[in-house]
Amino acid sequence: MKILLIGEYSGVHCTLAEGLRELGHQVTVISDGDTWKDYPRDIDLTRKGRVAYLWKLIRLLPRMRGFDIVQLINPMFVDLKGERVFPLYNYLRKHNKKVVLSALGDDYYYYFINKTLKPMRYSDCNNGAEERYTPYAKAKLDNWVGTARECLNRHIARTCDAIIAGTYEYWLPYNLSSDCGEDGKPIRERLHLVPFPFKLPEENSLAPSEKLRVFIGISRTRSEYKGTDIMLRAAKDIMAKHPGRMELTVVENIPYKEYMNMMDNSDVMLDQLYSYGPGMNALLTLSKGIITLTGGEPEHYDIMGETLCRPIINVLPCYESVFTQLENLVLHPESIAALKRNCREYVMRNYDFRKVTRQYEAIYNSL
Repeated sequence: MKILLIGEYSGVHCTLAEGLRELGHQVTVISDGDTWKDYPRDIDLTRKGRVAYLWKLIRLLPRMRGFDIVQLINPMFVDLKGERVFPLYNYLRKHNKKVVLSALGDDYYYYFINKTLKPMRYSDCNNGAEERYTPYAKAKLDNWVGTARECLNRHIARTCDAIIAGTYEYWLPYNLSSDCGEDGKPIRERLHLVPFPFKLPEENSLAPSEKLRVFIGISRTRSEYKGTDIMLRAAKDIMAKHPGRMELTVVENIPYKEYMNMMDNSDVMLDQLYSYGPGMNALLTLSKGIITLTGGEPEHYDIMGETLCRPIINVLPCYESVFTQLENLVLHPESIAALKRNCREYVMRNYDFRKVTRQYEAIYNSL
């Protein structure tokens, strides 16, 4: 097949492209490399001024025709205002055979369904029945609901040939939506869940230590949104309660490469508090054999079909849960080695890019 992947999110498209090429497909990736992360792509679409960006897109139009599959990383798959993405999407749909929409992050369905139905026990928009609107989450909600982005997202969902979600959290809102496609069938009938394609890095080979080495990365603008403010407070209290048994590394807004090097010197990573399953950052730490405190809810494992290997330390969105789970690790160092082995095994079983690529290929073939 001739396949065009447009946009990037944490290396999903460049990794998928490598897997598809190994299977013999002709693949082109057009993206900005996910901005500062600078992932590989075949055609660079970095924005350097509005006029230059529009001109670059116009010149690329002839190269975005004649594909068997066009996959979009998000409804906002290019760096334009929502209303300006409409004609580009319609062009892609007209001049290619099939169009696939990815559900891998922020979009209208995620924010609208979580705001109105609150189907999950907790999310970016709620904690139980209580609404949870940090400034960051409110800005996202305002971007996606009642805007041109909403119209765009719903238009693509109703007219594309398939929707592929990467996690339970992004699958559920589309599954619960009452929107129907042009054929009159609910959009959920074209919905699939396929894990993130992931290439395993080298295993973390840290020697055992008398102290549990804990790492947390803080983003100033998203700490409350991600729950790292609560996680950091619990970690500091553990250190005070058990002096000499844990060391804590806190990094804030540092370059990605430096962040990765510092994380490698850890036994435990404190990640997101309000997730049902691991995101790409958590998968990276798990794949290195670093124990990760984040979302590991039964719904996540069940939809993945994983019944045997469940190594994520699941934390509920409250201080007490983080404190209890982290203290348990501090008090039971004999469990650390086995947990670290299971973390890497879990990623190998479920996210290996070759296995995941075959799942994508099967969906493409079915279209």
